[in-house]
Amino acid sequence: MVAPGKGILAADESIGTMSSRLEKAGVEPTAENRRAYRELLTSTPNLAEGVSGIIFCDETLHQQFADGRPFAEAVRALGILPGIKVDTGAKACPGLLGEKITEGLDGLPDRLVHYAELGAAFAKWRAVIAITDTLPSEAGIRANAHALARYAAACQEAGIVPIVEPEVLMDGGHSLSRCAEVTATVHAAVFAELAAFSVDPAGIVLKPNMVIEGAGHSEQSSAEQVAEATVEVLRALPDELAGVAFLSGGQSPQRATANLASMQGLRTPWPLTFSFGRALVDPALAAWAGDPGRVAEGQAALAERVAANAAAVRRRAELQPA
Repeated sequence: MVAPGKGILAADESIGTMSSRLEKAGVEPTAENRRAYRELLTSTPNLAEGVSGIIFCDETLHQQFADGRPFAEAVRALGILPGIKVDTGAKACPGLLGEKITEGLDGLPDRLVHYAELGAAFAKWRAVIAITDTLPSEAGIRANAHALARYAAACQEAGIVPIVEPEVLMDGGHSLSRCAEVTATVHAAVFAELAAFSVDPAGIVLKPNMVIEGAGHSEQSSAEQVAEATVEVLRALPDELAGVAFLSGGQSPQRATANLASMQGLRTPWPLTFSFGRALVDPALAAWAGDPGRVAEGQAALAERVAANAAAVRRRAELQPA
């Protein structure tokens, strides 16, 4: 999953989110169009050269390619691991005004068995942490860290690799240093809970946010500043962690790639790669726009973004300091 020069494609938007994005692109939000769009992404020529795995939602893992093959089977035939998002979304948390807790633990062990039978090799669970002058609270961080750990433990018992995604959101006007402070606190809580549930860090992939200022902040940090701040926060992680695959978090495709590339010259005991969603797939959706005659254009747009990010992480060895 964190093979050199490869990342993980996040194509796991919920039915509601994917339908909204299709509508904005002028595409009717039907189950067939969602299926066709994800087949377009998955079947992009030579995608396996830069992508080791693809995260799907429940709907997609139960769908088939146009030729009748289940998505998991078709993905494996292309040399890519199929994954599944298993959380059921972040919901407002009673008692914690302005904060959300990710749900989906009820019945999770049985669902993981089912997903494994369908061919899923890994799973993903996303927690969202908002920054304001007073948030996140200690209780909000602890609740999400606890859920992430229970999910990860259930995955490892089921023989599925967990992607652990604590996302500190870009929403707001906070500074880079404030993001670094919150991200470090969140990571400490998450790894404490993972240890409490006997989760093996060598068997998980962390999918964190980059340490970056809020979208409403007055000044944009350079790629070098983001890289240094991000890696400094990550240095507290255990050396045996399998790898770090960053989310893009609403950055532009170009900025996410530039920040990722800048990190490659900083020494870490684990690989630093990408698990982008919007930064990879939005250009493909815009190029395709639901037109069967523009599948090749959509795939070319995805291939361009994957190639740019794969090239960034492939340079890690030559950029490492002596």
